[in-house]
Amino acid sequence: MQNRLIGRAGVAVATIAMGAAASLAAAPSALAAPASAPTQTLAAANTCPTWTVTGNGVNFRSGAGTNYRAIGQLYRGDSGTKVARSGSWIKIKLDHRSKTGLKKGTTGWVTKTYLSQCVYMQLD
Repeated sequence: MQNRLIGRAGVAVATIAMGAAASLAAAPSALAAPASAPTQTLAAANTCPTWTVTGNGVNFRSGAGTNYRAIGQLYRGDSGTKVARSGSWIKIKLDHRSKTGLKKGTTGWVTKTYLSQCVYMQLD
């Protein structure tokens, strides 16, 4: 009786082993990437135009430098669209009325130290 059980078990093991060998033989072609697989290209630089103020009481200036007069102040959360850049200064056009009351659309310069550029996210 024990020989019969071993014999049946041997047949089952051999069948499983043959199936596994066949699967392994087919695996390289099944796992290989198709020739026309899409490639992912990363953007060279952040192109998001919106910049948000990260400091409090930041001078919003008429020119790119501390020697230009302040036309107002901006606070954390005020934001605008980049219009120009000069060295470490960014000229922005306010997207909304600032916390200090500067009108939407007002343009001015802020040092990049007190700004943060938005980042696009790809959600797949």
